[in-house]
Amino acid sequence: MAIAVHRNGSLSAVSLQGFVLVGFGGGSETQALLFAVFLVLYMVTVLGNLTMIVVITLDTRLHSPMYFFLKNLSFVDLCYSSAIAPNALANFLSTSKVISFAGCATQLFFFSLLATTEAFLLAVMAYDRFMAICSPLRYPVTMCPTTCARLVLGTYCGGCLNSIVQTSLTFKLPFCSSNRIDHFYCDVPPLLQLACVSTALNELFLFGLCGFIIVSTTLAVLVSYGYITVTILRMHSGSGRHKVFSTCGSHMMAVSLFYGTVFVMYAQPGAVASMAQGKVISVFYTLVIPMLNPLIYSLRNKDVKDALQRLGQRHSLVKRGGK
Repeated sequence: MAIAVHRNGSLSAVSLQGFVLVGFGGGSETQALLFAVFLVLYMVTVLGNLTMIVVITLDTRLHSPMYFFLKNLSFVDLCYSSAIAPNALANFLSTSKVISFAGCATQLFFFSLLATTEAFLLAVMAYDRFMAICSPLRYPVTMCPTTCARLVLGTYCGGCLNSIVQTSLTFKLPFCSSNRIDHFYCDVPPLLQLACVSTALNELFLFGLCGFIIVSTTLAVLVSYGYITVTILRMHSGSGRHKVFSTCGSHMMAVSLFYGTVFVMYAQPGAVASMAQGKVISVFYTLVIPMLNPLIYSLRNKDVKDALQRLGQRHSLVKRGGK
């Protein structure tokens, strides 16, 4: 149950045991097409990120800080796309499209937690590249396993803090008797549209906190890559310069895709009101980017491609030995 504030100003208790996720609308053919698109995106996301996790875990040559962070990025991508996609797929085939009140709050909490963690993790990965390229002699000491573990733990703690703030502020609001969420998953902007009181404070926190996270992590990435670029340009070895550009180029591509879409959705005034555009953007950072990240890092990274080949050869030898 929740307290609802009616348009005439009266208060009453209404049953808000569930919300209806409106999604993209359209007839059964549109829903079937969306189901197929989301299913393909999700399957490629799961396969790609699981492959990255397995390859980095099994290949000892990839047991370095950079690949430790990359493995965690794959884990976060896998989890936060899984917080959205299965429920969305079920709703495409359902006529009710209902999600429980507790389920909605849980989905928002984990989505916010994992998306914020990814923002911090991308900044940590930029710092790792900065230390490796600009301070190679100090790198093994500075980025020791304990430090790497603490940095990853810090990204989860930052994500958890933001998630607690956003989820608690959102679900403390009194909602109208309407329970139709104009989105395909539970997120802060569409939920604020259901509130019958002023959401100025919530929007201020959404814009302020998300803006601070995005701007601070983006600055960390830009400063790191500013120093990296200067260091690369001073290199005399052409092959070494090419290898560094290849590795850093993969990371910059992932960073640009993620921060660009999240900034458009959350870190600009008026983002709450543009739900039609928001749905398309949301597909990008909930499914497309988690799908692209392992492809970007594997196709542009020679070490990962070599590791995949070694793993394939090892699997072939095991199969031959079994025969």
